[in-house]
Amino acid sequence: MKRILFIVLAIIIIAIVAFLLMPSPIDPVAWSPPKAPELTGVYQQNDQLAKLEIIHKGQCQQCEDVAIDSMGRIYGGQVNGDIIVFEKENRTVLANTGGRPLGLHFDKLGNLIVADAGAGLLSLDVSTGKITTLVDEYKGKKMIFVDDVEIAENGIMYFSDASVKFGFQENALDIIEGRGNGRLYAYDPMTKETKLLLSDLRFANGIAVAHDQSFVLVNETGRYRTHRYWLNGPKAGQSDLFIENLPGFPDGISQGADGLYWLALVSPRNLELDEILDSPFMKNVVAKLPKSMQPAPVHYGFILGLDGNGKVRYNLQDPSGKFSEITSVQQFGQTLYIGSLYESSLAKYSLN
Repeated sequence: MKRILFIVLAIIIIAIVAFLLMPSPIDPVAWSPPKAPELTGVYQQNDQLAKLEIIHKGQCQQCEDVAIDSMGRIYGGQVNGDIIVFEKENRTVLANTGGRPLGLHFDKLGNLIVADAGAGLLSLDVSTGKITTLVDEYKGKKMIFVDDVEIAENGIMYFSDASVKFGFQENALDIIEGRGNGRLYAYDPMTKETKLLLSDLRFANGIAVAHDQSFVLVNETGRYRTHRYWLNGPKAGQSDLFIENLPGFPDGISQGADGLYWLALVSPRNLELDEILDSPFMKNVVAKLPKSMQPAPVHYGFILGLDGNGKVRYNLQDPSGKFSEITSVQQFGQTLYIGSLYESSLAKYSLN
């Protein structure tokens, strides 16, 4: 019996040593995050978002972003690459990007501009289904995680590359690693030139252009904050923080009405993840675990409405996760249309 126990113990020790010696998929750096804010005050926990209505049930698989045209038609990008439009109850597949569509935004010509993780920045002619690639590389290096896009009034397209190292399927590794692999770019469709605006972002995500066109916002998911890059004025070409130490992981951000910006928090902060962020050793250990054993998003609904100074004006939550892992919010009239990285449907929420 003792011999069997010895053999089992030896096997366990060998397995542990082998695991620790296994090459890590990341090259982590230490970062000590600020203490997560309590869900009190402007972040007071509530169930306001439980009042939302789930729409197009089972018809938009993991549609991370939604776009609304002038006629009120709703567009979404499915996990399988399909670009879908809903006109009332009619559902039509317009095209397939061959990649993973994430961000959607209409240009002034009525083309749907798509930020596709694998295919790059695309333009879709919604009348014909023809897809044109606008940008898929920078200085000869292929972009592997184009994430979101928004277009200024002058036609300039601002878009994020979440990571130059990890693709969409490895998104968690980028956040665990904690290096500045994210980028913010500007693409001019007239000159067809792409300009790098910001680098060293820890998972660059949602994009929103200011109502007065003075700045562009970009979410830094891995640092729980939103950057503001100034486009004109005395601070042109500089950046600062619009809001920081958020109570969750910021994903999408968009213009709303009356000077608001809608910020989607895909999940509340994960205390287990926060506790390992200052330890490269523990980061390596977690990165080598099966994905099912790594820190995971919480099924929780969370949307913030921010004013032009980054102050919280709306705080919409749903602890029950009726519609969870919210990644995008688009306002049309007095209704918010909502996309998710997890759900197979869309949702809408009335502000009235």
